[in-house]
Amino acid sequence: MTTEPTWPCAAIRDADLAPRTTMRVGGRARWLFEPAHPDEFVEAWRAAREEGLEVRVLGGGANVLVSDDGFDGAVFSTARMARIFRPHREEGADWSAGAEERVGEASLGRVGATGDESEPCELVVWAGKGLLALVRATRELGWSGLEPLAGVPGHLGGGIAMNAGGRYGELWDVVRRVRLLLPDGEIVERERAECNPSYRNGNLGDAIVLGAVLGFERSTRHTVEERVRELLREKSAAQPLTEHSSGCIFKNPDPELSDGRSAGKLIEDVGGKQLSRGAAVVSPKHGNFIVNTGGARALDVIGLIEDLRRLVRDRTGIELETEVRIW
Repeated sequence: MTTEPTWPCAAIRDADLAPRTTMRVGGRARWLFEPAHPDEFVEAWRAAREEGLEVRVLGGGANVLVSDDGFDGAVFSTARMARIFRPHREEGADWSAGAEERVGEASLGRVGATGDESEPCELVVWAGKGLLALVRATRELGWSGLEPLAGVPGHLGGGIAMNAGGRYGELWDVVRRVRLLLPDGEIVERERAECNPSYRNGNLGDAIVLGAVLGFERSTRHTVEERVRELLREKSAAQPLTEHSSGCIFKNPDPELSDGRSAGKLIEDVGGKQLSRGAAVVSPKHGNFIVNTGGARALDVIGLIEDLRRLVRDRTGIELETEVRIW
């Protein structure tokens, strides 16, 4: 009889991953870990590695496509690591460590109540905070910088890792410092300048984001709210925000090679918006989105991705690179 390991955080055996992704496809994980604190995450990650398990991290489930076979290892969900803090300003306080005794949790009504214009517009955010909720929080504070992330799903950690964003701005525009778990188990902090993020790449390698310090510009709630509404109207008209998709499938190619056309425009120009496989269809709103209309398999989505890549390559000579990460 084999004894199951005792894990240092909540753990689910043989967990279904499909409901935890925005595409709603995929198989099961051998283990699903749900740490509630970054320290708990690190402890469980080290324990899983000691057991010889391959480890992956699942945030809000956007920008990831899990195969129908699932994952025979440990998947770490960051869903319970969703707290926001104000930095502690006492001299010498290591507030970035995320220890609760060193920082105060952000209460939206209380945080914005002081009116102290000299107070930095900064937040310490754990990796599991949803981007949609984070946009709402900064809107309530009247702090500007995250409006371009309006309507973007997923969690902070994954958003930093892939530099989520769009034409109006990227997440790394507000990142000042990140706290990382390196593959060898070491915990480090890096300033933005040390990371050198680029288009759809936080340039963190295999490091796992535990949290970050974000900095904003002081504005007003009304101004930020109006900008968020404007961008949501624009995105809703052009993207399937309310349907089951993993977000953009392909990165935009070099504009010099594509005559300035985005991946979505290339797909539309070559007739790719007419394609489907089973219940996986190319969105009629945007050629760079694949939508699960109900009951699609990961195999359908992956096959449709390759159909689109081949079509664009054959018609234009441009090889599209996937943005979505396929497990």
